[in-house]
Amino acid sequence: MLKKDLKAIDRKYIWHPFTQMQDWMKEEPLIIEEGKGAWVKDIDGKWYIDGVSSLWVNVHGHRKTAVDNAIKKQIDKISHSTFLGLSNVPATLLAKKIIKLAPKGLTKVFYSDSGSEGVEIALKMAFQYWQQRGRDARRETGDAKKTKFMTLVNAYHGDTVGAVSVGGIDLFHKIYKPLLFRSIKAPTPYCYRCPFKFEMRDARREMKNEKCEMRCLKEVEKLMKRHHKQIAAMIVEPLVQAAAGLLVYPKGYLKGIRKLCTKYNILMIVDEVAVGFGRTGKMFACEHEEVRPDLMVIAKGLTGGYLPVAATLATDRIFNAFLGEHDSKRTFYHGHTYTGNPLGCAAAIASIDVFKGEKTLQALRPKIKLLEMKLRKFKELKHVGDVRQCGFIAGIELVKDKRTKREYLMSDKLGIKVIMEARKRGLIIRPLSDVIVIMPPLSISMVDLSRMLDIIYHSVRKVTEVPA
Repeated sequence: MLKKDLKAIDRKYIWHPFTQMQDWMKEEPLIIEEGKGAWVKDIDGKWYIDGVSSLWVNVHGHRKTAVDNAIKKQIDKISHSTFLGLSNVPATLLAKKIIKLAPKGLTKVFYSDSGSEGVEIALKMAFQYWQQRGRDARRETGDAKKTKFMTLVNAYHGDTVGAVSVGGIDLFHKIYKPLLFRSIKAPTPYCYRCPFKFEMRDARREMKNEKCEMRCLKEVEKLMKRHHKQIAAMIVEPLVQAAAGLLVYPKGYLKGIRKLCTKYNILMIVDEVAVGFGRTGKMFACEHEEVRPDLMVIAKGLTGGYLPVAATLATDRIFNAFLGEHDSKRTFYHGHTYTGNPLGCAAAIASIDVFKGEKTLQALRPKIKLLEMKLRKFKELKHVGDVRQCGFIAGIELVKDKRTKREYLMSDKLGIKVIMEARKRGLIIRPLSDVIVIMPPLSISMVDLSRMLDIIYHSVRKVTEVPA
């Protein structure tokens, strides 16, 4: 098929996610046909660095031999078999591997297809858990009234209705408000965005973050003290609010949330979808502060970016509340057609084995240091208001006025202009509004990482400083 025909078909039939289609149909579609390592190639034969890891999922690079071979081998056996009332070999073996990697206390794996679905499952598990506590316990503690969820301002946990209900980004979620259940919102623990208006200065950043942490945790405790009899669980993205613009928590905040949840008898759900599988420098972000959640959601990097598999992990405490005779109706009535898909689980097993065999996390350390070093130069640019980093995740926030932090108008489309300039230079990235996201494959070489950061630097500079 001719390249122009593919582009015409795309414009005529496809509706792309998170894309203003009026703009898309005016542009030349970028259609990918091949990938290798940290690079992808379009149908015109041009190669690009995959700076967004194909939306934060690609861990070991494209066409990773070990993962390719695992999928091919599984195809020769069986590609799909229902998980309702049956099991399969890859899903069984993967569950054991996941639990060995996960924070201690998590003992059960419930599979699904995406991060949003994994969050929905965690919310439903938490809700049903409290309803199914023993009658005596409910009479004594009022557990049956625990039907609400606590979350953070600026949170993002996916795009299904339950996940949106515990989200907090107006741009994405406001229009759906009539469809949603109400959640209890706590302030985001980040100085620049914090409602307490702490002003960040690099020279005093640590001190300011400490104050912000203490103030925000006190605010969380006030809310918990007032509403704990109604709160079933608190859900948080550990260490980083990704879709909010890569907002990084101050040290100790996550651990503080765990302590408060324990104190007020509230389940803690951690959403590791974006930050899990090495993104923060450890396998899971919870490990940085030795946090043990009651429920944990994983997806994205689980299969190395190959196939859609997610999982919700639970403790025995939660699992046991669902056990009973058939007529007790304690069953968790939730499932997906492709739950525990053998191909996806085979890919995930191979991906986890690559982490160990290639010592991926150890190899990541010098790359994190290089990223930190190269990011310093961005702070000197006239229209960079903030540079944020957590492990191998970074965000560069563009502002119209550096002194006042005044933002660009949405109609200015600054983030989009920067990524389109980067695309001309051979790099694919995506913005979160006017925050340029840096989240390449963990396997990217030092040379390609340096090249990627140079492209972003020159693209930001050209778009924001060089007159048209």
